[in-house]
Amino acid sequence: MVGNELLLTAGTASGTVSVRIIAEERDVPTIFELDEWEAFEHGEARVQLMEGCFYEYEVSGDYLLAPSPAVIPSRINPTMGRLTPNVYVGTLTIDVLRLSDGVSCGEIKVEIRSKKAGYRTDYRLMLEGITERCTDLLFQHSAPVTHPFIPDYLTDPRTLYQRFAFVNAVLTKRDFEIAFQKVIRNPIVKWAGEGAEKDIRNGGKAGRNTMAQLVRRGNRVVLPDGHALKKRLSSVPSRMTVISKKDSADTPENRFLKHALEVFAGFVTHIKGLAPALSRLHQEAALLENQLNQMLSAPLFKEVGKPSRLAFNGQGMVRREGYKQILRAWLMFDLAARLVWRGGDDVYRAGKKDVAVLYEYWLFFELLDIVKSVFFIEPAHIGDLVKPNRNGLGLQLKQGRHLPVSGVFDTGSRKLNVEFSFNRSFSGQSDYPQAGSWTTGMRPDFTLSVWPAGVSQMQAETEELIVHIHFDAKYKVESVAGVFGEQEAVHSPQSEAGYQRDDLLKMHSYKDAIRRSAGAYVLYPGPAGKAYKRRGFHELIPGLGAFAIRPSETDSGRDELKRFLTDVVAHFQNRASQREKMAFRSFDIYSNRPPDGMRELLPEAFGKNRDLIPDQTFVLVGYYKNDRHLNWIRQNNLYNFRTGARSGSLSLGVAEVNARYLLLHGPSQTTSGMLFKIHTKSPRLFSKQDLADKGYPDPSREFYLVYGTDPEVEPEFAGMRWDVTKLSGYRANRASGLPFSVSLTELMKVLVK
Repeated sequence: MVGNELLLTAGTASGTVSVRIIAEERDVPTIFELDEWEAFEHGEARVQLMEGCFYEYEVSGDYLLAPSPAVIPSRINPTMGRLTPNVYVGTLTIDVLRLSDGVSCGEIKVEIRSKKAGYRTDYRLMLEGITERCTDLLFQHSAPVTHPFIPDYLTDPRTLYQRFAFVNAVLTKRDFEIAFQKVIRNPIVKWAGEGAEKDIRNGGKAGRNTMAQLVRRGNRVVLPDGHALKKRLSSVPSRMTVISKKDSADTPENRFLKHALEVFAGFVTHIKGLAPALSRLHQEAALLENQLNQMLSAPLFKEVGKPSRLAFNGQGMVRREGYKQILRAWLMFDLAARLVWRGGDDVYRAGKKDVAVLYEYWLFFELLDIVKSVFFIEPAHIGDLVKPNRNGLGLQLKQGRHLPVSGVFDTGSRKLNVEFSFNRSFSGQSDYPQAGSWTTGMRPDFTLSVWPAGVSQMQAETEELIVHIHFDAKYKVESVAGVFGEQEAVHSPQSEAGYQRDDLLKMHSYKDAIRRSAGAYVLYPGPAGKAYKRRGFHELIPGLGAFAIRPSETDSGRDELKRFLTDVVAHFQNRASQREKMAFRSFDIYSNRPPDGMRELLPEAFGKNRDLIPDQTFVLVGYYKNDRHLNWIRQNNLYNFRTGARSGSLSLGVAEVNARYLLLHGPSQTTSGMLFKIHTKSPRLFSKQDLADKGYPDPSREFYLVYGTDPEVEPEFAGMRWDVTKLSGYRANRASGLPFSVSLTELMKVLVK
C-alpha cells in the first residue's frame, strides 16, 4: 500500500499509541506499507518512509516521541513535530515517552527506504562480495589446514548483527542453494551389502561366500543320489545367508554435509535466541533457520548418520560438483562467524542498513582487485587487513582509519612504487613542500599514489616525483549528467542536483588543494560502461571524471576503470610527458623561496614575448674596444666574443646560449644604455678570415663566437641606463672588459634612476 498519509499504531506499557504520519507534497508517494510476509521476508518494518523526505507527525493520547536527529518535536505542541530521515537508511526505532513524566514506555519502528530501486539487491551483493573477500583474507591470515569439529561462534553482543550478516550472506547466496540442489539430485552413494536367510533352493547365483556356506554351515540335509553335487558333497545346509547389494547414501561426504547444515542451524538458532524479539536480527535469523531446517528435512538425510571425523581431503569433497562448493561455504562460515569488523558498526548498528557506507567498503575490495591486476602486484602488508584481537579476528577496514597497501610495479622501462590507500588524510597543517593540503585537511575515500622506485615517499613528495589520484564513493548518484553536465546554475544545497554539484566541487577540492594530485574521480553505481573523463590539458592526467561501478554478479563495470588505470600505467612510462615536465618545473620554481620582487617597467609578456620571464631571460654584457669597433657592430648588426682557453673568452652556458639581449659598455664607461636585441637562436662560429671579410678591425684570434643583433628593442627600455659596475659578473680594472651574463631581473636592479 502506498500513499501520502498513514496511521501507525503500537502497543506500550500504558496502552496503545497511534501516530499519524503525513508526507510533504510530492509528485510521487513517499509512504509505503508492506504486508506482514513481505516485511518479514526482508527483515524490515512494515511502515516505510523515503530517505531525503520530510514528514509531519502527530501522536495520540498522552504520549510523545523521543527527540533525535530524525525526530524534531514542535516547540508549541510536543505531541507533534517533523520526521527528517535525511540520508539514513534502515530500520529507525523511535522511543515513545509518556507526556506526563517523559519516561519511555514503548517504541515504534519505521523503515527508511533508499531512493535507489535496487538497494535491497545491491545490499545483498555487496555484503556477499565483502564476505568473500574477507574470507579470502582470513584464509591468507590463518592458512587453515584443520578446522574444529564444531566452530567456536561465541558472539560479542556488540557485533551480533555484523557476524550474523556475514554468515547470512554465505548461506543465502544463490551458489549455496544451487550446490545443495546438485547434491540432492546426484548424491555420492556406495554399495552396501545386506544379508537375508533363504531356503537353499532360492540361494541365487553362487559365489565364494555361497560355496563356503555349502561346506561349513550346519542344519544340513542329505543330497539325493544322482544330484550334481553328490560327487563332492554328501549334504548341504537347508538354509543359507544371501547377501544383496544396494545403494546407500550413508557416506562420509553426506555425513559431513548433514553435520554442516546442523552446525549452521545451531549458529542461527543461537543468534536468534540472543536477538530481541521482533527485531530485524530475530526476523532474519528466523528466516534462515527455516531455510536450513527445510534442507535438513530432505529424504537424503534420513539414513545418514553422524560423522566420526571430518575428512576434507576426500576426492568427492574437493572435486564433486555441489560438495566442493558446500565445503567452501563451511570454511567461510567457520571464519566469518569469528570475524569482528568494527567498521561494520557504520552499516549494521541498531538495525541500520547504510547502503552508502557499505558501498564504500565494497569498493575498497573492488579497487584493490583492480590495482592488483593492473599493476601486477600482491601489495605488501595486505595481511594487516585482518589481525588477531581478543574477540577472534578483526577486519581493520573502518571509516576514518587510514589503511594503505603497497607494492612495486615493474613496467619494463621503469619501476614504480604503488600505494592504494583507504581514507588517507592529507593534513592542512603542513607547509610546502611537505605532503598534505594547502588549505584544510582532506580525506578522500580512496587514493592511488605512484612514484619512482628507490625513492622514499617523503622524498618523492618534496621533489615533486609523486602523483596522487583520488576516488570518492557516491552511492546516491544516479548518473554523471548532474555532476559533470553543462549546468551553470548554482543549486540549493538541499536539492538533489545541489548534492551532485557538491560532488563535483569536492573533486575539484581534492585535485586542486591536495599537493601533487593529478586527478579526482567519482565512483557511482550507475549503468555499467558509463564513464566520464575530463582532461585538464592534453594528457590523461590531470583530470576529473566519474566511473560507474555497481554491485553485479555479471557486469559490475570494473573493466572501464581497469582500462583507465592501464592508460595511467602507459602515461607513467612516457618519461617525456608534459606532466613530468610540469612536475620538474614546479620543483625547480618552488624549491627555493622567491627573490625580492621586481617592479621596474618591462615589456609585457605576450605574443612573441610570451616567454619573457625576468628570472629566465638573460642578458650578455659585452665590451667594445673603441669607436671603430662600436661602428662595426652597429653597421653589421653583429657582435663577436673570443673563443679558446686564453683570457677574455666567453664561457658558454645555458644563459649565454639562450641570451635575449646584449648590453655594451666601453672604456672607462660605468653606466650604459646601449641595449641590443639578439635575434639569432644561438651564436655562430666565425674564423678570423670570416670577420676580416666583413671589415672587422684587426681580428687577433683564430675563431670567434658571433651573435646577430638588432638595435630596435622594446619601447619600455627607451632611455634606460644601467650601472654595469654593480652587476655580479663585473670585474674591475683590466678585467672590466671580460664578457659575462646576467638575468634581466639582476640587470633591472642596477637601473640608474
